Amino acid sequence: MGQADYIKNIAKFGLENDQERLLLALNELIEHSKQTKKVNFALQLQSILKEGLRVNQTKGLTKVGSAKYLLKEEDQHLSDLIIDKLTSDFTFENLVCSNEINEELNFFVKEHNGIDVLNSFDLPVSNKILFHGPSGCGKTLASYVLAGELEKLMYVINLGAIVSSKLGETSKNLTKLFKKAVSEDCIIFLDEFDSLGKVRDYNQDHGEMKRVVNTILQLFDYLPQNSIVIAATNQVEMIDDALLRRFDLKLKLDLPGKAQIIELINKTITKSPFKFKTKKEFNEVVSLSEGLSFYAVQKSIITAIKRTLFKMERIDNKNLFIDSSIPQIRT
Repeated sequence: MGQADYIKNIAKFGLENDQERLLLALNELIEHSKQTKKVNFALQLQSILKEGLRVNQTKGLTKVGSAKYLLKEEDQHLSDLIIDKLTSDFTFENLVCSNEINEELNFFVKEHNGIDVLNSFDLPVSNKILFHGPSGCGKTLASYVLAGELEKLMYVINLGAIVSSKLGETSKNLTKLFKKAVSEDCIIFLDEFDSLGKVRDYNQDHGEMKRVVNTILQLFDYLPQNSIVIAATNQVEMIDDALLRRFDLKLKLDLPGKAQIIELINKTITKSPFKFKTKKEFNEVVSLSEGLSFYAVQKSIITAIKRTLFKMERIDNKNLFIDSSIPQIRT
């Protein structure tokens, strides 16, 4: 059977309200998608299926205070703590970084792909990674690349919802979130991690931040080896030392050097019909890009391409030269 046949069965059983055969067809499509290398689609279907079955448990009238009511309330609360639950198509091919960073990330992926081998020798598996460095240097992209390479769902956490003004509520939110992510075998991605893991002698928050850091330490210590936490921060110096020691891998992402700028520009324009008119123009753009972040360089190139496109009176796919005189590319 092909994918279209599974989809037709799903539509048929759904319209007939035949839940047993509908679930069977969905599971068959999930397995078919995995076998045909459509892993992200399979992961998304699995997540939808789990959520759907859980929602069904709380449907209908519920008595306030009943187990069913509390489950429904907890599901709603947990949903508020997650900005997005996503799969990633990014791979190492999309990442521009130093050789050292690339080697560390590749080994991290190898560890998780070879987790059974490591376990057979009672060797620990690295599962907590911290990206730090200035804005726009690829911390979020590196996280997406790991999710894509490991073929795992990733929870992007809503820190605004996690942090509560109520005493002790932030720690409770974190604990609930970790339990849910572990049960679904998802990566937890915590951006701006310094807002949660501040040093415990910080003069504010009347001890609440100390409780939060202590909770994170406990959650990290008891995190199953096949679960992964990725944190990112622009201010690593603000994170508590004990928390920093818990990370198996701490990687500093810097501003791109000349070689990385060239690689990034080439990757940005390779899949498009656009190119620079002369080598001299290309070198000028590379020179002007030094000192900028990966994000700023790529955004400038893409903006220049878009402005070039709209300046053209007639589109000729054989002669699409980037107008490097556009101010945006000289940011």
